[in-house]
Amino acid sequence: MKTVFLDFDSLRPADLDLEKLERELTGVDTWPVTEKDEYLDRVSDAEVVVVNKLRLDAAEMDQSPRLKLICLAATGVDNVNIEAARERGIAVSNIREYCTPSVVQHVFALLLALNQNLLRQREQIGAGDWQKNDQFCLLDPPFRELHGQTLGLIGLGELGSGVAGVARAFGMRVIAARLPWRTAAAPGKSGQSVPRLPLEELFEQSDVVSLHCPLNDDTLHIIDAAALEQMKRNALLINTARGGLVDSVALVNALQNEEIAGAGIDVLEEEPPVRGDPLLDVQLPNLIITPHIAWSAREARQRALDEIVTNIKAFANGEERNRIC
Repeated sequence: MKTVFLDFDSLRPADLDLEKLERELTGVDTWPVTEKDEYLDRVSDAEVVVVNKLRLDAAEMDQSPRLKLICLAATGVDNVNIEAARERGIAVSNIREYCTPSVVQHVFALLLALNQNLLRQREQIGAGDWQKNDQFCLLDPPFRELHGQTLGLIGLGELGSGVAGVARAFGMRVIAARLPWRTAAAPGKSGQSVPRLPLEELFEQSDVVSLHCPLNDDTLHIIDAAALEQMKRNALLINTARGGLVDSVALVNALQNEEIAGAGIDVLEEEPPVRGDPLLDVQLPNLIITPHIAWSAREARQRALDEIVTNIKAFANGEERNRIC
């Protein structure tokens, strides 16, 4: 099947093993990036299109008369018009459970850096505060043990469950949101029971809130000014899911007004943020921003590539693997 990968460089293939891709798929074209005006020339005879973040709507699908499968190089499907694909009989698949260790360790990298006040400590040492101190150590600002703190998860699928497991190893109590549009009370993929609370109660009880839900009409700006006001003043917010889950303006205001203690943000509403973002306009010691890298450990990117190949082979063999529609 003629296959075109339109944004291959999104996987940073330079350090990946491409042997499975080259062995299993014949007639595959890989393009580093694809702009909208390049799309038609590259997909005119394609039966399979692989995309990571490029937006595919009805217009793009209509420009691909032979298209049978859209294979996402990610779990999230918000960049593909699923209803348009369904109406045209185009299958859509995604990849799942490929980056859990990578995301989980990044969640805790952000959480620990904020909890331990590492940015402030680096600034203090750079300013010579330790060198001039009367005591052998600097105890300002103080930090807390994670043991005994409450982690509130919004989303308890593969990634949320992975974060929950590590949180328990730190001795944290884990709770999860009972989302009104979900049916609900499954224990999470870890199989361990997790108390499900309404969002308002989760915000009130959590010392750390970590986001692991998809972005859709129900979750857009699920963290807004009202949600931030409900959180504890010493609470931390971690977002490694989708930028649109958080109202950036509201978060900046909450951090500046000390309504919450800190935030670790790996995703923004527009990526790359060519038109800026309120979170990029401030320099705050209690805000850490990373450039959407939580998913991207080398091992995770290798699994992603191998999963894409497996999805395409399964489709060619008439199997419904990781199908969205």
